[in-house]
Amino acid sequence: MINFIMIAFCIMTGMVMKSARIIHPDAHKGINTWILYIALPAVSFKYLPKVTWSPAMILPVLSAVIVVAGSWCFMNIYCRYKQYSKRTHATLELAGGYSNTSFIGFPLIIAYFGEQFISIAIICDQMTFLILSTIGIITALKGGASGNSPASAGFLLKKLLTFPPFLGCVLALLLSRVTDLSVAEPFFDKLVATVAPLALFSIGLQLKFSGWRKEISQVSVVLLYKLLLAPALVVVAALLLKERSDIARISIFEAAMPTLVTSGVIAEQFRLNTRVINLIIGISILVSFLTTAAWFEILKHVF
Repeated sequence: MINFIMIAFCIMTGMVMKSARIIHPDAHKGINTWILYIALPAVSFKYLPKVTWSPAMILPVLSAVIVVAGSWCFMNIYCRYKQYSKRTHATLELAGGYSNTSFIGFPLIIAYFGEQFISIAIICDQMTFLILSTIGIITALKGGASGNSPASAGFLLKKLLTFPPFLGCVLALLLSRVTDLSVAEPFFDKLVATVAPLALFSIGLQLKFSGWRKEISQVSVVLLYKLLLAPALVVVAALLLKERSDIARISIFEAAMPTLVTSGVIAEQFRLNTRVINLIIGISILVSFLTTAAWFEILKHVF
């Protein structure tokens, strides 16, 4: 129960401080810098060396691919039916294809399943970012003001190799092979403890809901896919792979997370519909607290 109280408290505190204007409007940028450059790499150093690699670990990798592929198919059909522009199509595809596997995912996994399962969630998170840094950027380029300009391999590689959590993941895997990192674990514990409260507080500072009635059609369609259909696709994959384990449960649960906040950053960078995607991010976070509770109950009975 204390984990759920913390989630609600941190998000509400961010919202209240933003509304009361007692914090700088861009304060979330400094908080996110700490999370991205310090806290999330520390998560990798704490948990990844303890991962027991097995064929079953393919599911956390596949789950991110399935969610993105499903978003491409679903939004392609929907946008053709609605005759939306490439800009809107790209916006909705970004909103539906990428899960908030760390800022929201990690705290919720700790709350529902326990801290010991974060190592599986990290794999989902890193795969999500890997796809976002490649396919996501290409999607944004095609739909943005730059039109059909191709994304060079160098550009994509730079995006990937300069992302601190990805670097932390790689270094944690490499260094754990040649040295014992357990000596530094108490230090990593302190850094990791900052992820959940700061991430949730930052989200509270960024939530936006104004003008949602005008965009309710697009918001609803993305929520339908992101919070219900996407995790259902991963359920099908787990059943086909005959995987009924904690790995399957965490992979599905991560696929049920709301829209990734970074998707909004990319949408802004490439001049997509930031109004719509920011609405989707905010509303999906609130609605996800209900849908993830439902998914947790489903997973208890199915897996």
